[in-house]
Amino acid sequence: MTTHKERIQACLNNERLDRPPVALWRHFPVDDQNPKSLAEATLQFQSTYDFDLVKVTPASSFCAKDWGVDDVWMGDTEGTRRYTKRVIHTPRDWEDLPVLDPTVLHLAAQLDCLQFLRAALGTDTPLLQTIFSPLAQAKNLAGNDTLIAHLRLYPEAVMKGLSIIAETTRRFVDACLATGIDGIFYAIQHAQASLLSSEEYQQFGLVYDETVLQPAQGLWCNLLHLHGHDVYFSVLDSLKFQIVNWHDRETPPTLAEAQNLFSGVVCGGMRQDTLVYRNSAEGQEEAADAIQQTNGKRFILGTGCVVPVIASHGNISTARKSVE
Repeated sequence: MTTHKERIQACLNNERLDRPPVALWRHFPVDDQNPKSLAEATLQFQSTYDFDLVKVTPASSFCAKDWGVDDVWMGDTEGTRRYTKRVIHTPRDWEDLPVLDPTVLHLAAQLDCLQFLRAALGTDTPLLQTIFSPLAQAKNLAGNDTLIAHLRLYPEAVMKGLSIIAETTRRFVDACLATGIDGIFYAIQHAQASLLSSEEYQQFGLVYDETVLQPAQGLWCNLLHLHGHDVYFSVLDSLKFQIVNWHDRETPPTLAEAQNLFSGVVCGGMRQDTLVYRNSAEGQEEAADAIQQTNGKRFILGTGCVVPVIASHGNISTARKSVE
């Protein structure tokens, strides 16, 4: 019997598969405020659906709280928390951020979560830790409007802050390796034409991405998530990833087009809204179309982002069974 790890590895190597891999992930609001309860919720989700990889989804604030931000759960359907306190208000605030070690409270708690998950899952199921890009973390520290304004008015100050964030995150990624993860899920949110020009992303994004990703280069299952619309898919020319995930049903390229642009594995095929608002037959149609686009090769069935917490069990189960 093929293990999840063997199936993902065969997919990465473009070898013959017993079936296409499938992976969905979601937030676990309230549970995500404690490392053990987040691990237990993640394991429960995995035991219910038996996906081919487990992507750990802490609240986005896990990597920012040790700098002083705060947030609250208010029932957002994606399971995300709303920020109630930012720590960047003036340009000088970027330069005053300290570099943090992975031993600080919230980063250390996430390492505990990973150790708990690795021990419980064993080694036959790939385990991926979510890592937010320095720009994504900067957005949470300042708010997106403040970040964009400072980036254009006070670029040197912002770049100093991004360098500090990148070094902190690099140290955390390095510490994650000791927990036995198979890869990182690297979330880039600002490689969108509606937010930054391509030149701006080159200047304020890529150089810091490269710093963060350095310790993960030896991992075999790294997944890049390009969030949003009109994404700069070309960042894959500069960053080395085995798998890429984006909102393929809502923004170019299609899965088929992407396979001509990228030699690795594409992950997607289903809309988040389909899992919430549509019936199982429509979900099956999307999954079948995605498999047809890719011939079931170099492909993992998933959504463009997290599964909303209001998605039905029936629709998630249909997505899982659609690859059988």
